Amino acid sequence: MSRLIKTVAVAALAATAGCAAGYAATGISLLLTLAITAGTVAYHFLMRLAVGGLFQWKMHNRADYRKPWYQLRPWEEALYQKLCVQRWKKYMPTYDAAQFDVKRHSWEEIVQAMCQAELVHETIVPLSFLPVAASVWLGALPVFLITSVFAALFDGLFVVMQRYNRARVVRHLDKTRRKQHLLDN
Repeated sequence: MSRLIKTVAVAALAATAGCAAGYAATGISLLLTLAITAGTVAYHFLMRLAVGGLFQWKMHNRADYRKPWYQLRPWEEALYQKLCVQRWKKYMPTYDAAQFDVKRHSWEEIVQAMCQAELVHETIVPLSFLPVAASVWLGALPVFLITSVFAALFDGLFVVMQRYNRARVVRHLDKTRRKQHLLDN
């Protein structure tokens, strides 16, 4: 998945430059529309790569999952049941599945990676609305607003999925630790 995201980002950036140059040379309005569309796509993909990279650089998948921010609120379990998270989460893509592989990482490392992934997506949600500012110069506010809302909702799904899954993994981790403690004593 990471290769696909990087490829789309580069292709969208190249399409933005090509269409913008074409518009500057010919004045054909379709090329301007295509440049704006490709530029918006490039922004969304490059921003996601940058945010993920910054969190990886800063945190290295090491988060204290016991902090209050990562704990489920009392109302979340009911919400996740209403959203049927268990049914659709398996269809969601994973940027780097190796980070969540139990053959490569301990359950504690996986939980920490889940916390970092949640923070990445929570940061992306408000950044998804930055392209709306381009409507001041380019017009088409509804287009920028709609694409930003859909992008934010998409990343919101990943936040929900991380929180839903992490609660289960933490319960598993705690249960395993209790069993080990009983065996050790």
